[in-house]
Amino acid sequence: MIKTLEEQALMRASGRLLAQVFEALDRLPLEGMSTLQVNDWVERFIVDELQARPASKGQYGFAYVLNSSIDSVVCHGVPSADAVLRSGSIVNLDITLEKGGYIADSSKTYLIGEVDYAARRLVRVTREAMWKGIGVVRPGATLGDIGFAIQQHAKAHGYSVVKEFCGHGIGQEMHEEPQVLHYGRRGDGLVLEPGMTFTIEPMINQGRAAIDMSEDGWTVTTRDGKLSAQAEHTVLVTADGVEVLTLRAEERGLVA
Repeated sequence: MIKTLEEQALMRASGRLLAQVFEALDRLPLEGMSTLQVNDWVERFIVDELQARPASKGQYGFAYVLNSSIDSVVCHGVPSADAVLRSGSIVNLDITLEKGGYIADSSKTYLIGEVDYAARRLVRVTREAMWKGIGVVRPGATLGDIGFAIQQHAKAHGYSVVKEFCGHGIGQEMHEEPQVLHYGRRGDGLVLEPGMTFTIEPMINQGRAAIDMSEDGWTVTTRDGKLSAQAEHTVLVTADGVEVLTLRAEERGLVA
């Protein structure tokens, strides 16, 4: 679980590249594009522009470079030529990238066109909840502290936290120990140490926390059909706090 200084540098490099992917997506006119078009655009950018590998492609038999989760899709949405991004929707784009043998993982929920207040509020609170979790990361804190901070923020705004999926350790493998739950109690769980790298990626539902798995074996949806949003970063526990390895330019200086 503990990464050496050399490994941390390699993960930092992968994280910077993945941040560039999202910064490029921010400039892309997503409205009217299909999620398959977005997938193909991201693949070209990672491979051709960044000289890196899209780590999700081929992982666990998945054929694409990203997950595209629209509206009531909680996670693992499969890119499709039939899924066109329309004004009023929200879509989470979850992307992984490998460079130098080490993987970075991040996601962002995008607002497509004119999005109503309720959806915008959900996306904002989900992003805030992620930052609440990141904000407690430091040596001596516990995984339970992270989950507690996320769950309390979501609950305070009337939302529920999906419990079936969680953050995870990451490095040479996309999924390593530990599992990082987005709910919990202060002081519970693994004690954090410098050199640990993992993702924090809460999935927050507008309605109930209950979910369903679609017949394709990938797509997870809210059982009540209400919206779900997600935010994700890869983080490093440092000697005195936390470093967000996938931090984007728009987030520099952001305080949880």
